[in-house]
Amino acid sequence: RRFVNALKTRNKPGGPPEQALRFFEQLYRVERQARDKKPEHGETQADSIRRFRQQHSVPILNALKTWLDEIAPKVLPDSKLGDAVSYTLNQWEYLTRYTEDGRMPIDNNLLERDIRVFATGRKSWLFSDSTDGAKASAVIYSLMLTCRACGVEPLTWLRHVLTELPQRAGDADVDDLLPFNFTQTATA
Repeated sequence: RRFVNALKTRNKPGGPPEQALRFFEQLYRVERQARDKKPEHGETQADSIRRFRQQHSVPILNALKTWLDEIAPKVLPDSKLGDAVSYTLNQWEYLTRYTEDGRMPIDNNLLERDIRVFATGRKSWLFSDSTDGAKASAVIYSLMLTCRACGVEPLTWLRHVLTELPQRAGDADVDDLLPFNFTQTATA
């Protein structure tokens, strides 16, 4: 995003912001290829993605880091480009961590999309009738987003929980009812 903003401030296209965006395009291309690639015999999908990232993404990231280190002293720190370069270098460890685990996404877009629900509802929640009501809303939103993150249909899960819960003792363990422990076969 910061390099896109830096590109928008330029009078003419190209230059360092566009060059940085080309690096990112390459990384996302590798990511698409890694997701489409079939795992080798006995290999999990996550292991396959990690191996593919190590072979293809890490060299691109190394080239990007070298390029950033070269241009960092040449850009004005208070410019949009300077901000983009310093942010990327300061966050380097976090930005490259995804190459170590095939289960991790290349970006946090999914998380940001899920958080948007809270950001847009923030003003509405100011007018909750009580603290308990606000807490209950937060719990429900959290459970629904956990369902989504686990690939569980929220309505199916909720029907199952509301059917099962009344049949249990008040002090019974309910961990098996949490979205990440729920399976569609639990309702069958």
